[in-house]
Formats: sequence, structure tokens, C-alpha cells
Amino acid sequence: MVITIPSFAGARQGVRHFFGTRHDPSEPVRSAQVVVSVTQVHGTDVLVVDRPVSGSPAFEGGWDALVTDQPGVLLTVRTADCAPVLIHDPIHGIVAAVHAGWRGAVAGIVPKTVAVMAQRFGSQPASLRVSIGPSVGSCCYEVDEPVLSRLRESYAGWRSLVQETGPDTAKLNLRGLVRGQAQSAGVREEAIHSVGLCTICHPDLFHSYRRDGSVRGTMVSGIMLAPRRRAPRHARGKRRAD
Repeated sequence: MVITIPSFAGARQGVRHFFGTRHDPSEPVRSAQVVVSVTQVHGTDVLVVDRPVSGSPAFEGGWDALVTDQPGVLLTVRTADCAPVLIHDPIHGIVAAVHAGWRGAVAGIVPKTVAVMAQRFGSQPASLRVSIGPSVGSCCYEVDEPVLSRLRESYAGWRSLVQETGPDTAKLNLRGLVRGQAQSAGVREEAIHSVGLCTICHPDLFHSYRRDGSVRGTMVSGIMLAPRRRAPRHARGKRRAD
């Protein structure tokens, strides 16, 4: 079982995407020619796949955002409370998958990914479409002073994202932070979509590190430019008789 948002991207736009649940997303993964999965480190490094790859490509190092212009290459991220963020540039044919926990979000992983798409492929932020998947919700995500201090230092609109629960604690709206940073990077408000489901509140659908107290599993989310269709064999290499 997976979750898709047709208003974000779909087959007509030449894009396939999904947000994973605790159930195996085998069907969308099987449709890919290549699946890219990397080691995530809660940082802001962006891996760009701008040339053909095959098999099971290995990329050394830690990455929390993936970008490609290659059809048939499924970019995947794994989450278990963090927010999976998918980005599509329908003008230039570019897609990105982002793993945004509080560390990466506060450090600007989404604006950095948007900037890389612009620098490498000419993407214009106002043309991008962004979708934020299921994550820990503000109903359940209580954070302490080390998180709040980083948030105050890095995001001017931080007050709108927190609800105080004690002298040094507050509930944080992680999806709201991602949305706000995408807008600050130039993405139009109406082009940002969000799955309003909390991973902690729905144990039947999602794994949750905070709820379970350990990593018992992760959800896989992904996005891919549809593979190019090959011409029928009889149409390839056919010579015209004059």
C-alpha cells in the first residue's frame, strides 16, 4: 500500500511517485529500471544523478537529497517520523527526493535542493511542484531547547511553528517548517501539497521511531521520471523504399 497525490504529479506529467507505508511498496519499485537508495545522515548534501546508471548503483558518503534528470531512475528516501519530500520540475523534466528530519529541515535541506536544481538544470523555483509526505505531526512532536534554539537561529517565522508545552519544550510543526522553507526558496504556495497524516497517530499505517522507541522499520518513498518507451522492433532501423 502506498499513498499518491494526483494533483502533485501523475502519469500525464510523465512522473511516477509514492509515499510509503509500513506495507511493502513492491509494485512501484518493480516498475523502475534503476532504484537509487543512499545512506542518510540528517545532513544537507545533495546527490545529483545526471548520467545513465544501471544495476544497483552505489554512491559513497551520506546524502539526504537526490536529484535526477534520468528517466527510469527511481529516487528513494526512507523515513520513520521524518518528512519525505518529493519535488518535480515539469518544465525541465527534473525530480528530487528529500529526507527532512528536524536537523536537515532547520539546516535548509529543502532550499538547498531547490538551489541545486536551479544551478545544475536551470529549474525555476516558481515552476516547481512540492509534495510533503506523512511525518510526525505537531500533535505529537514535542522537542526541547536544543532543537528550539537551532530553530530560532535559522528560521525567522519560528513562532508560527511551535506550541509551548513547558519552560523549555514545545510541539513542533515539522511539515509547516518544510512548507515555509519551500516558499522562502520561491516555490508557489499553491504548488505545495501535503499528506496530513501523523506517523505516530497511525500505527496501522506507519512505522514511528518516537512511538516505538526503536527503529522497527522504515517507510520508502520515491519519485521517478517515467521510462522512455522504445519504438517497436519492426519500426526501428526500417529503411524507406523510394
